[in-house]
Amino acid sequence: MFTGIVKEIGFIKSVRGHGDGRVFEITAKTPGINVDNSIAVNGTCLTVTSRRGRSFTAEAMRETLLKTNLSFLKTGDPVNLERAISLQELLGGHIVQGHIDAIGRVTKIRKLKTSLLVTISFQAKFRKYLIPVGSVTVDGVSLTTARLRATSFDVAIIPYTMEHTIFHRYKAGTRVNLEFDVLGKYVEQLLKHSVQLQ
Repeated sequence: MFTGIVKEIGFIKSVRGHGDGRVFEITAKTPGINVDNSIAVNGTCLTVTSRRGRSFTAEAMRETLLKTNLSFLKTGDPVNLERAISLQELLGGHIVQGHIDAIGRVTKIRKLKTSLLVTISFQAKFRKYLIPVGSVTVDGVSLTTARLRATSFDVAIIPYTMEHTIFHRYKAGTRVNLEFDVLGKYVEQLLKHSVQLQ
């Protein structure tokens, strides 16, 4: 479980194939990243498989590569990193599972006086999981929808978030991982099953 508060920008040190998946070696300064730990890489929950010095490895299976932007990562690319939360930590963002629902695409970036307004497109079938001024996770970052349309939404990015995440590297066309609010998905399932039982 995560909160969507990115702790560090890591860098892809190497990528190698392993069966139909890939093993990523990632450099990170954050202490306490240990073997068997869960870690969110661009919002995708992976398991740390080894640790050496300032780098760790994590493997992404074929299904994960198909659903996320991890399949496009190459050596030198920066990634957002967040360790799994403990019960002693503040829930600064919202409840994030690290289970990516879709790949979105940055379509527009507008500079405001003190922030950026980023427009991200998504498939229409996911619209039901978004609400105005609701939570959404973009590449592992907990954000609030500023404007919402049928197939796109806007998020405002403050300077701190730009500096401490990979948002400063975004441009039109950038693919981003999207995770929609898990509470909405559970409500949908409960309502669907309650209707079926009637």
